[in-house]
Amino acid sequence: MAENPDNTDSPRGLAFAISAYLLWGFLPLYMKALGHIPATEVVAHRVIWSVPIAAAVLVWLGRTADLRVALRNPRMLAMGCVTAALISVNWGIYVWAIGSGHALDAALGYYINPLFSVFLGAVLLGEKLNRAQMAAIALAGLAVAILTWESGRLPLVALGLTVTWGFYAYFKKSLPLGPNQGFMLEVLILLPFALGWLGWLVATGQSNFAVGVPEDTWLLVGCGIVTAVPLMIYANGAKLLRLSTIGILQYIAPTMIFLTAVFWFGEPFGAARMIAFPMIWVALVIYTGALIQKSRAKAVG
Repeated sequence: MAENPDNTDSPRGLAFAISAYLLWGFLPLYMKALGHIPATEVVAHRVIWSVPIAAAVLVWLGRTADLRVALRNPRMLAMGCVTAALISVNWGIYVWAIGSGHALDAALGYYINPLFSVFLGAVLLGEKLNRAQMAAIALAGLAVAILTWESGRLPLVALGLTVTWGFYAYFKKSLPLGPNQGFMLEVLILLPFALGWLGWLVATGQSNFAVGVPEDTWLLVGCGIVTAVPLMIYANGAKLLRLSTIGILQYIAPTMIFLTAVFWFGEPFGAARMIAFPMIWVALVIYTGALIQKSRAKAVG
């Protein structure tokens, strides 16, 4: 896979990244069609049907040797277990949120995520925050406080998605594997649990696969495609783009989720959200502006 040593944007990288974010933006429509199926069963199928796709990609790229090394390395395997657990919880929260009418909370979670990643960097890695970053994080925190005050409870779906994805990205950096190999390692680790869960559902007559409506079966099989393909497209595109470009493009998906939730799913957009979401958007503008300025300063230097 090509790297980006010159820190410039390539047309190929832009095409990959935009395609991935558009696919993620349309994903709620797919998951909504599976809203009547328990989230745990959907996640199990996401794991199972991702395996052959991820394996085919690794064979095509000739990277299977890296995976074999990881499977024999206790440290890499342990780190893979951590990232696999985090991504499975993230998927579960997301699938449940879309199916149960909380797509707006999912959008909020993915809007907050880059700011949470900056916060993690400061707390866990000792990275210094500039004034713009501190202001953006403070605005996001205030927005969450407004939503909490209005509803009387924390926005758990949004925070759950933010925290699981933020720590997933953090630990993923410590996994010395390429993105495609890392994804394959994660779904292989999750595969026995997914197969065991589906086996139990079949044995107890609760499975929605190959019973009842044929469309459900095909949608569940398709979970592998809608899970693995965007992740792998994005992973390859990110290597060909500047960090500041990725920072801007990553808002495509939550914006599409937001618009879908309001105008297609008809989720309520009350007064608290009318205040909180613009605050998050302003925070992201501040954060992105600081990111672009930093990138330009490095380019000049």
